[in-house]
Amino acid sequence: MNAKLEDTVDKNDLEVTISTNGPAEARRSDWRTNETTELFRAILRLGNVEEAERFFRDLCTLGELRDLSQRWAVVRLLNQGLHYAEISERTGASTATITRIASWLQHGEGGYRLMLDRLDDASVAT
Repeated sequence: MNAKLEDTVDKNDLEVTISTNGPAEARRSDWRTNETTELFRAILRLGNVEEAERFFRDLCTLGELRDLSQRWAVVRLLNQGLHYAEISERTGASTATITRIASWLQHGEGGYRLMLDRLDDASVAT
């Protein structure tokens, strides 16, 4: 039996349906484009928080900034071991959003964990 799994990502993630039945490389590279690479290169050139604030405010709508900030707050609270209901109350995120973020924290590209670890290392060093 050849079961087909699909993960449908919501509007905030561009409504992309990714089949987990195809080649791994095709699934991993669907979102990687020249444009995303250039965006990430630009972000890496930011020198401090003020520059990041200026760049992201020009790049994103206020709603997008709020959504990104909310997602990062959810990640940090999940990392602290808080219950979904408490996270929802603190951030205003739906439990569906929290569930999706928790899934990416555990099974995503590793970016959330990388940044959490780096921030932990930086706080220990200071």
